[in-house]
Amino acid sequence: MKRRDFLQTGALAGAGTLALASSTSMSAEQTAAELKKQNKPKKRFSTDPLAVVPLTEKVSCTRLGFGTGMNGYNRQSNLTRQGEEKAVELLKYAYDKGIRLFDMADLYGTHSFVAKALAGKPRDSYTLVTKIWLHDGGLPEKERPDADETLKRFLKECNTDYLDVVQIHCMMDDQWNSRFQHQMEILERLKKEGVIRAHGVSCHANSALETAAKTQWVDTVHVRINHEGAKMDGAVNGVVKVAQACHDSGIGVIGMKVIGEGTFRENLEKRQTSAEFVMGLDCVDVIVVGFTEKGHIDELIDNVRVALEKISANKKREIFLGGSTKFLNFP
Repeated sequence: MKRRDFLQTGALAGAGTLALASSTSMSAEQTAAELKKQNKPKKRFSTDPLAVVPLTEKVSCTRLGFGTGMNGYNRQSNLTRQGEEKAVELLKYAYDKGIRLFDMADLYGTHSFVAKALAGKPRDSYTLVTKIWLHDGGLPEKERPDADETLKRFLKECNTDYLDVVQIHCMMDDQWNSRFQHQMEILERLKKEGVIRAHGVSCHANSALETAAKTQWVDTVHVRINHEGAKMDGAVNGVVKVAQACHDSGIGVIGMKVIGEGTFRENLEKRQTSAEFVMGLDCVDVIVVGFTEKGHIDELIDNVRVALEKISANKKREIFLGGSTKFLNFP
């Protein structure tokens, strides 16, 4: 691009931003939020359970992810308790099946397991999500270093020079954005430096999720969601409403507890119903599930495929009958 063209394009973009603010009497924060919403890539409906979908403006990933933290605490989880050999084999199996989103946390102790499973794989072929733990307890040591120091360790443990998403773990009230403001500022700096590509929070209370929906800093959130309200943070309708508010503001929404943290383990029909329910929500971009067996991976992929095909048939029928669809860019 010639310098003259670049300056003209920049001027037009700046004018557009100013016009957006002045014409609607928006505050600077509201303007930023609206631009963030506009910049988030549109989600195109697909019946492929392993389709790559946009999570944030800069992060795209497979719509199904491997959650490594089921019953995670003190750098252990159900995955690590299986032993490294079996855990790494399971992670490799997921990658080979097409799952390329791996959800980790310091609390789970799974960084090195995932790094070993992905050794030799192209870095741009998978997405790494992790979380920093700032609460008392939960980790062997008492110290809670600032986020930049913690992430230096994370990068070594994950054997990477950048992380796709880093969240502050387990927000449980509506004041977290004040309490952790310093860490939020550090993570914002690290994003600008390219150490991370997006930041956000995992929420374990609907009040915390409500704050996330109104906090411009948040790029992504983890939301506990399934059709029965199992292991969730409130009534299903209430959680969905706030998750939709997050999504509408341009935040990437990661659904967790889709199988109710094992609550539906003995009931295939409930697992299938949950897959259809969550896939049918416009507000959930991707989901992560805590696998402990290869059969769990195969089943989820099948359940999601069937759910998406059913949703596709229903939506096409609605269109044919003159109804409307909430899926953007539906074919």
